[in-house]
Amino acid sequence: MKTIEKKAYKHETGFWHVVKSLVSGARLTLRHFFNANERRKPVYVSDDSYFKQPDGLATLTYPYEALPVPDNGRYRLHNEIDDCIVCDLCAKVCPVNCITIESVKATEDIGVTSDGTKKRLYAPVFDIDMAKCCYCGLCTAVCPTDCLTMTPVYDFAEVDIKNMIYHFTDLSPEQAQEKQRLFEKQQEEMAAAKAAALAARKQQG
Repeated sequence: MKTIEKKAYKHETGFWHVVKSLVSGARLTLRHFFNANERRKPVYVSDDSYFKQPDGLATLTYPYEALPVPDNGRYRLHNEIDDCIVCDLCAKVCPVNCITIESVKATEDIGVTSDGTKKRLYAPVFDIDMAKCCYCGLCTAVCPTDCLTMTPVYDFAEVDIKNMIYHFTDLSPEQAQEKQRLFEKQQEEMAAAKAAALAARKQQG
């Protein structure tokens, strides 16, 4: 009988403990609900005032409102193709091979970057697969013209994973073929001129 009485007592005590916890939680929820008549100010977690806002609405109307992101955060990559010299350093340093680059040598003057570096190559293919990216930032560190940067954009989820590949190019496929043809033609002409000059020297000698 004592064992049965002990079990009944424990059951009753456990029941009221659950009820007490529910009432306590409901009281806390209602207190915050009635005190939430102002919206909290969006600040960094590192801000001194972050934990000094005990009351107020904490939920933002995302995506119309969003918490500020750190300036040194690592998010989606962007390549300013006009400043890119297609040096291939970013692709070589990438530990997960998420950057694919193809280049075509220019046969004409194609200008300079914003920092004054002369451009000699076109980039018919400059793809960044953000599904592979590990956000290490090494590619931005080695970029000599600072054309590769990490933007504040962190929300870019896609249903189709193929849409995670971002294309940066300064040529269409047709233009790339034409530039490649012109380069090959220039190389052939230079080789022919060199051979002719060599033959002329031999005749003179």
